[in-house]
Amino acid sequence: MASSHYHARSVSFPSRSHLLIPQFNEHLCRVTFSESTSYSLPSISDRLSGLEGLYDCVDDLLLLPHTQQSMAQQWHEKWVDEALDSYLKLLDACAVTKDIISKSKEDVIELLSILRRKRDASSFGGYLTSRKKAKKIIQKLLKDLKSIRNKNMAINLDKDHGAVAIFSTLKEVESVTLAVLESLLSYAAGTKVQSRRSGWSLVSKLMHQKSTVACQAKETDINEFETVDAAVHSLISHKPRKSDDNKIVQNQLEKLELSIQDLEEVLGRLLRHLIKTRVSLLHILNH
Repeated sequence: MASSHYHARSVSFPSRSHLLIPQFNEHLCRVTFSESTSYSLPSISDRLSGLEGLYDCVDDLLLLPHTQQSMAQQWHEKWVDEALDSYLKLLDACAVTKDIISKSKEDVIELLSILRRKRDASSFGGYLTSRKKAKKIIQKLLKDLKSIRNKNMAINLDKDHGAVAIFSTLKEVESVTLAVLESLLSYAAGTKVQSRRSGWSLVSKLMHQKSTVACQAKETDINEFETVDAAVHSLISHKPRKSDDNKIVQNQLEKLELSIQDLEEVLGRLLRHLIKTRVSLLHILNH
């Protein structure tokens, strides 16, 4: 069970960037998980889209002259290098996640083709083998994300100047991104991670405020990946198969394909946002 303890601290943008705060909080609410919220592919896709909005705010923040000046004066600090390194790891993790989702879509399309051609059940084995490989990759990637998250929690940014406030915000956004990727990967593997709100100090004050519809939405407990896996196992084990069984699995696969297609597109956009953020940081460093 995730901790219910909160650290009340508002978004720590510099004073002249106060216009970004309402936008930031709106997108943050969209991304934030609740312990009582269930998960589905559409909801995870929506949270990924919310991350896009957060990174738009980050990009705007990094373009402000006083932000660049404040950061440029602090590049010798160790936590600057840690932030750059963490975003590179996050970029790599997002790229691998997109590859996993893209491969899942290919597997679903292939399985749909087999069902439509009404081939023998032995042809379904390739899908299950590919899913097994994907789960192994996911477990390794989840360990990598956990390592990044644990390192984030160990970073102490208590100094009182603008650059630290900016980098603290970057680390907060990174933590939220990690949580969303963990949720997606765990879901794709047929499991679910617990919400880690206690580690998100930016979320804390927001969650004490009046809840919005976006933050309160309830979703179904059905895991589309698990449902399809179980259906394929059922098709393999039951002989002869009913045509209705094939049709049911085909409908499930068609829905899963559409959901995965949406995820793939959102992950592609998020990947470009991460690249842009890191390029912006390097640009400030080199100037």
